[in-house]
Amino acid sequence: MLRKRPDVLDLLVPLRRYARSLTRDSAQADDLVHDTLVRALERQGTLRPGTNLRTWLMTVLHNAFIDDQRRRKVEARYADALGHIVEEATPPAQEGHVRLAQVREAFQRLPAEQREALHLVTIEGLAYQEAADVLGIPIGTLMSRLGRARAALRNIESGASRLPAPDDAPERPALRLRVVEGGNAARAS
Repeated sequence: MLRKRPDVLDLLVPLRRYARSLTRDSAQADDLVHDTLVRALERQGTLRPGTNLRTWLMTVLHNAFIDDQRRRKVEARYADALGHIVEEATPPAQEGHVRLAQVREAFQRLPAEQREALHLVTIEGLAYQEAADVLGIPIGTLMSRLGRARAALRNIESGASRLPAPDDAPERPALRLRVVEGGNAARAS
């Protein structure tokens, strides 16, 4: 009689049983089995012919559990460290809220093209070239917009100037042409 190769569905019960043994929690065990199956699908190309599928999946599950335990320990250390830092350095929340509202208002008052450039680079973390590509502009134009936006925000911070309302477009000076005597050449002023 030929023995059929176990299918992944046939191994769900033993995988879940092992996961519950490791985690001691039914919900965490289900998450661990899910993570194991995702990893197994991603790495199915590494499964060599003739490898025992059950053993391989149990190994993947075990490694996923170990990785999760390590990640939790690191997160706990960071949370403890951050908790101490926050306790020592937290200013009153009211000042922070007021300051955030001021920065938000100043940002919203920037002209749209400066606001877009500043958002993509500082908030979304895009490289200058990526932001320029998103906006469909040359990188020099992007850098110019960033410089003007940062300068405007610095001026507001120092109280040196006030930005226009968000929808106010800066007015450009009119270009005037003068006809130069003795010919048909024109000169802009």
